[in-house]
Amino acid sequence: MPATAVVTVVLALVIAAALAYYLTRVVIVLRAVNDSLGKITTAVRSIADRTAPLGELLSPVKTDLETVADTLDSVAASLTPQAKAS
Repeated sequence: MPATAVVTVVLALVIAAALAYYLTRVVIVLRAVNDSLGKITTAVRSIADRTAPLGELLSPVKTDLETVADTLDSVAASLTPQAKAS
């Protein structure tokens, strides 16, 4: 086997080993990212579950505030122009 063939085979093996090493590192990093995203997803779902009951609790508050706003509008409308200026 000529020397150039041996050098070519050795270089091909070195390149293949380097690719295998870096691809393994990429796999390790991607697994870590996947774990982090799983934790983030779990946390976001937990937050969504914990805040879901607020809609039921805030409906009466909204109704009360609408009543207050209507009352204030009627009071503002009943004021005379002189009372509004002061």
